[in-house]
Amino acid sequence: MAEVGHAIPVGTKVRLEFSSQKIPCHVVWTREGTAGFKFDNNLDLGELLAGRKPRHGFRPRPPRLSVECKASLKVGKTYYTVDVHDISLGGLKVEPIEEYCLGREVVVVVESLRPIRGEVRWFSDRRAGVVFDQPLKFEELAEWIGKRLEMAALKASIKKG
Repeated sequence: MAEVGHAIPVGTKVRLEFSSQKIPCHVVWTREGTAGFKFDNNLDLGELLAGRKPRHGFRPRPPRLSVECKASLKVGKTYYTVDVHDISLGGLKVEPIEEYCLGREVVVVVESLRPIRGEVRWFSDRRAGVVFDQPLKFEELAEWIGKRLEMAALKASIKKG
């Protein structure tokens, strides 16, 4: 069972991410913001959920959602308008940005989300990864994604009409 941000029809094939492993499954029931899933293959859930120590140099990261939107990124006194490529509870990927931002504290404002403090943790070819100081709450990110889906549906219906 998991909390879901929007209704998913029973029978829908999905992949759940646990400790950076994507596990194929399908929806078997839904009820008031939750859904039940059945894994497509047998697996040892105890092993998966046991919280084993990560391998050296490996750190599980939260699942990322691919998005295409704009954000404002403040680094010191400089503001950047950046493209967001993906977002998770723990951070996001943006571009373009300059290499001097690496390791710097930032404040990010993505469309209708609240300002989020973080740090630029990696940089490559004008792209950067920002890790949030405090992770977003699941409900906060789910509501934001839901609003984006509603707006996309509204825009699509206006274009048809």
